[in-house]
Amino acid sequence: MLSAQGTVPTPGARGGIGCAATAARARPAPTNPQPPTTTSHPLRVAIIGGGPGGLYAAALLKRLDPSREVTVWERNAPDDTFGFGVVLSDETLGGIEHADPVVYEALQQHFTRWDDIDIVHRNTRQTSGGHGFAALGRKRLLEILHDRCRDLGVELRFRTEAPYPAWLAETYDLVIAADGVHSTTREAYAHVFRPHVAEHHCRYIWLAADFAFESFRFEIAETEHGVMQLHSYPYAADASTVIVEMREEVWQAAGFAELDEQESVERCAKIFAEALRGRPLKSNKSAWTTFRTVVNERWSHENIVLLGDAAHTAHFSIGSGTKLAVEDALALAACLEEQPDIASALSAYEEERKPVVASTQRAARASLEWFENLGLYLDQRPRQFAFNLLTRSRRVTHDNLRLRDAHFTEAVERDFGCPPGTPPMFTPFRLRGLTLRNRVVVSPMDMYSATDGVPGDFHLVHLGARALGGAGLVMTEMVCVSPEGRITPGCAGLYNGKQGEVWRRIVGFVHTQAPGTAIGVQLGHSGRKGSTKLMWEGIDEPLEDGNWPLVAPSPIPYKPSSQTPRELTRAQLTDIREQFTAAAWRAARAGFDLLELHCAHGYLLSGFLSPLTNRRTDAYGGSLGKRLRFPLEVFDAVRGVWPEERPMTVRISATDWADGGTTAEDAVEIARAFAAHGADAIDVSTGQVVADQRPEFGRSYQTPYADRIRHATGLPVIAVGAISSWDDVNSLILAGRTDLCALARPHLYDPHWTLHAAAEQGYDGPGVVWPAPYRAGSRRPQTGRTDAPKPRLTLGT
Repeated sequence: MLSAQGTVPTPGARGGIGCAATAARARPAPTNPQPPTTTSHPLRVAIIGGGPGGLYAAALLKRLDPSREVTVWERNAPDDTFGFGVVLSDETLGGIEHADPVVYEALQQHFTRWDDIDIVHRNTRQTSGGHGFAALGRKRLLEILHDRCRDLGVELRFRTEAPYPAWLAETYDLVIAADGVHSTTREAYAHVFRPHVAEHHCRYIWLAADFAFESFRFEIAETEHGVMQLHSYPYAADASTVIVEMREEVWQAAGFAELDEQESVERCAKIFAEALRGRPLKSNKSAWTTFRTVVNERWSHENIVLLGDAAHTAHFSIGSGTKLAVEDALALAACLEEQPDIASALSAYEEERKPVVASTQRAARASLEWFENLGLYLDQRPRQFAFNLLTRSRRVTHDNLRLRDAHFTEAVERDFGCPPGTPPMFTPFRLRGLTLRNRVVVSPMDMYSATDGVPGDFHLVHLGARALGGAGLVMTEMVCVSPEGRITPGCAGLYNGKQGEVWRRIVGFVHTQAPGTAIGVQLGHSGRKGSTKLMWEGIDEPLEDGNWPLVAPSPIPYKPSSQTPRELTRAQLTDIREQFTAAAWRAARAGFDLLELHCAHGYLLSGFLSPLTNRRTDAYGGSLGKRLRFPLEVFDAVRGVWPEERPMTVRISATDWADGGTTAEDAVEIARAFAAHGADAIDVSTGQVVADQRPEFGRSYQTPYADRIRHATGLPVIAVGAISSWDDVNSLILAGRTDLCALARPHLYDPHWTLHAAAEQGYDGPGVVWPAPYRAGSRRPQTGRTDAPKPRLTLGT
């Protein structure tokens, strides 16, 4: 969902202090400075910035306590605005309705509403309905908030630079910095707020059309210079917002850098002439810019607090700027009422809002990156392309979209090949000579429960239970190829005959008791991450006694407290390759259906791939091609003894989440290299290569890397990483972002996760089979009623 947020470049910031250069200019001398009161609630409030967030905060605080003195400084004139339309969600409107019915009723009178989203690509339009949008002009929104503030007695100072934040903090009880993405309040206290501002790869320009689109419209233009996209939606009976976006290199190649504002506007209108019905576009001091994602470690300092774009931004393609700012204002006002003092209120505000904003920013980042990488998806079938676009942020899912527009979703399923009544996750998938009956994989999970590398009854029950639970493929933990290749003393191995016989028993149980379920083995060597304690005794911590020597591509310890490994010699490389080969031979004899080579998570083979862990100067280090050499030699040796009809996959870390490490582009080349040597699929994980990694955790956070590899190489992929619901699995499969989904923790929580997913979706077909003794439990149990949460802030009229 789109909304005009304070990210369009203006001469300074959207409101308040403006840019750093503006802040340096002389300001009106403050008069009659007064020290803050000692009351537990703020009586004198200064608000820097007159955008929607600042104005709404002013109105709420004044309404909650009419005796408050609330002053808003806005450097622009009352009727200045640099966006066009604003979209607000039903959720946000609900909060406004309960907190201030007067504002809500005024908004209701001016909304333009529609339900459809149109996606136009290669002269084909796909329409999905049931989305329920409401929009109005940004200028109208500001007028409504201006009127409400005046009615309540808020002092609005337009065309006026705010005094310096330090002076305001000494004079007012509370200072709200709502001064936009270029906030100089934030910059003035950067040492406290610790902001991080990231710029991205696309240029965009915010424009308007003098007619109303019938729907929210995305249109793709494939030009001689590259791909461009149009985002548009109506916000009045005779007006629509239009955003044109493209990657930086496309923008440069198309010559936009040399065009002035009017020339850019005319050029955009020509490119998207069909969508615009030949009508012109108009601008309002519009300029091409790159989106900036703002994240702050802290949002408050003493009695100064950040709100809206000053605290955080989220890409316009999910329509979150105005929404987040308004919700910030609601939460801040509520916390100031609930808490005993300002310090507690600001702490509670930050604690409440930061997780919500972080979730929104993750969704926005996924949406932003989808559009940055739009070129990967151009060859998808029209309906799948549309479904992919609609679910790009992972907030709209397969099940959610089916509720909105069952007809559209069913059409996407038919195109995908789903038999009637079959969710995408229960369609079969073939790898070489192995056909998996569904797309669910029990991800490899170290159990640390073996004795001298020998798996025991625990492994039989653990893997057997998950095989009975309905997954198409059950993977072992990383099975080590030598005693020295173990991570911990409790890790399983395949380096002797006794271990092979026990694995044969486990495989036999799966094949006999869960026919149709495949079982795969993951082979690996711990490298520099070995000789450590069991996970629950201290993950990655070295053993206190009984250590064994470690080896690695380079003599770099994993952590300062870790043992320093020895750099592998050529002779040792040969020995390790033969250990992998012998383990693969035993795995084949044990009857495993699939073999995965573990080249991820900083273990030995992964250590060769990453430039952070491979500092060799011989033929096995340096360029990516040289770093790939030993892992490919091991792959070839294993493939040589592994039965031809059985598939081999490779698990990689697609990013190290650390500067100077493996990049997404490297991951594509690594996948291509393994595919050229016969890999049947790539299992795409991330991180755990270096101890100082900085992962961007979140729901399905690793799947974009699988998506990129799949579309860049054409190779099947397995997606992993915080995939927790069957709805996520269906969404990822149907969108074409992955072929298989591997889940770990959900299978620890529920060994029968796949059977229960079938029951919850009302599916009973060949994609999942209930064991006869469990058949009586195939109906979903009844559950009690759960009431919805009450509104966050409710005020009387």
